[in-house]
Amino acid sequence: MAGVTAVPVIDMKKLNGEDREIVMTQIDSACEQWGFFQLLNHGIPHNLLDRVQELFKEHYKNSMDAEFQKSAPAEMLNNALSQENCKKIDSDWESGFFLQHSSHKPAMVAPAMPANLKETMDEFAEEMGGLADRILNIMCENLGLEKGYLKDALTGNDGPFFGTKMCHYPPCPRPDLIDGLRSHTDAGGIILLLQDDKVDGLQVLKDGTWFDVQPLNHAIVIDIGDQLEVITNGKYKSMWHRVLAKKDGNRMSVASFYNPSSTAKVYPAPTLVVSDDPTAENYPEFISGDYMRLYGEQKFLAKEPRIEAMRTN
Repeated sequence: MAGVTAVPVIDMKKLNGEDREIVMTQIDSACEQWGFFQLLNHGIPHNLLDRVQELFKEHYKNSMDAEFQKSAPAEMLNNALSQENCKKIDSDWESGFFLQHSSHKPAMVAPAMPANLKETMDEFAEEMGGLADRILNIMCENLGLEKGYLKDALTGNDGPFFGTKMCHYPPCPRPDLIDGLRSHTDAGGIILLLQDDKVDGLQVLKDGTWFDVQPLNHAIVIDIGDQLEVITNGKYKSMWHRVLAKKDGNRMSVASFYNPSSTAKVYPAPTLVVSDDPTAENYPEFISGDYMRLYGEQKFLAKEPRIEAMRTN
């Protein structure tokens, strides 16, 4: 592991200059080796990212914090603390909700929120969707795929499923007894995360070691999901990650999920399939909705048995 010290940080501005080839290689390597990387100068206005953080933190304080203190995780932790031999709790110390941006049925019910936050999140979703398209096309170029291939692969009959999970990880009195979010890989395509610019906690597992995804002001974290791993036939990897609970920090997380439609047929890109080696094991073909149902039952378990189970569907 010599030389491996941090999750890659990549400056997208350099894609437009003489360093383009170097940056393209950095992104390709990050997708292959980490499944995670941070982007700077990605084109999303900084004042928009500042507004998202400011308005969401205000909304949490005014409308969500009191409810979290009465939530199941808070009750579970209180119960554990009343016992002599406390065991780690199989739950997540997080408070949040999901905003659905695409028009898939059935539509999720949008939570009540202030008008200025809703307007800001609509603007944010448009920017994040555009960035997702750009990153997918960079991946296409690196993989030798036709421009637009990965977006088309996520589309199915209904267009990609696109939505944003908005979370806070409140201060926790006993972070040794519960995680902010338990270890898992993400199920879908590409995830774009605006994380708190001051409070850390997000970690990625690589080669048996947990690495911090350090807070960087105005950075966007890119995370590869299981089904994008399948489409690339394993060239790009989804990775285990988690969020640690913090005793003295209230961490904000705004993660946009650009996932396959539930009707999309997910399979390795034909040009990435190994056909001249009879011992090579290519990834299976399946319907995204079938995988998502299994993922819902096994989110915190290893991805390999889930993906292999699709081979017999």
